Amino acid sequence: MKTEENMAQKSTPGGFAQAVLPTASTTIVTESPAIQTGETSVPSQGENMPAYFAKPKESDGALPVVLVVQEIFGVHEHIRDLCRRLALEGYLAVAPELYFREGDPNDYHDIPTLFKELVSKVPDTQVLSDLDHVANWAARNGGDIRRMGITGFCWGGRISWLYAAHNPQLRAAVAWYGRLTGDKTLKQPKHPIDVAVDLTAPVLGLYGGQDEGIPLESVEQMRQALRAANANAEIVVYPDAGHAFNADYRPSYHAEAAKDGWSRMLTWFRQYGVAV
Repeated sequence: MKTEENMAQKSTPGGFAQAVLPTASTTIVTESPAIQTGETSVPSQGENMPAYFAKPKESDGALPVVLVVQEIFGVHEHIRDLCRRLALEGYLAVAPELYFREGDPNDYHDIPTLFKELVSKVPDTQVLSDLDHVANWAARNGGDIRRMGITGFCWGGRISWLYAAHNPQLRAAVAWYGRLTGDKTLKQPKHPIDVAVDLTAPVLGLYGGQDEGIPLESVEQMRQALRAANANAEIVVYPDAGHAFNADYRPSYHAEAAKDGWSRMLTWFRQYGVAV
């Protein structure tokens, strides 16, 4: 891996979302001849959903699968790079474009407008169903969904909690700074705290103690809900980190917390059968 000063400042399939430009000098770019990457199309609910995948070029059989769920910015370069990092660990990593029916996050130049006009319009039920179809795609394309995990970031962190209560085939989930509580809408009728009792896969939650959007009070409420449900879950809080501490392309990046969180994620996957 290497760092690069301000990558291409434009909206391209391989670039960063307009709403987060310019990117930080800490941006990590993962390159390796040992992995294969590409674009694909996942049949889902009568439509073809775009997705990005990365996997080892060589393997002795079917690969363990990690579904990678985007931030609010879609499957831009950071999410793609996370897929490549997982491929280097031996996984088939797949990141679907979960907003593709509602719009393109690259059309928005600021976060509040992006959230109001696009992200809030994406139904949870649709997202969970789309992820089921991604799992099916993985099973047909060299993946072993008996060894399937999910990880998500920000918006995708919340979805990872929900998916752990949705798909009984899932072996493990890791949610990075995903919202735990909040107002309910017709499109988002439940939050992670509401499904604590329904979790069928162990979940690791990674949160920042300085996250102004996810107060520690809500983290403690989630912990209480998990204990009451006797759920197999763990929440780690990094006291000095804020929101999006793994987002190396943003000023919020906290290298120490990001490195520790990544290590914990890989250990969690191995512990619960999403093993290479």
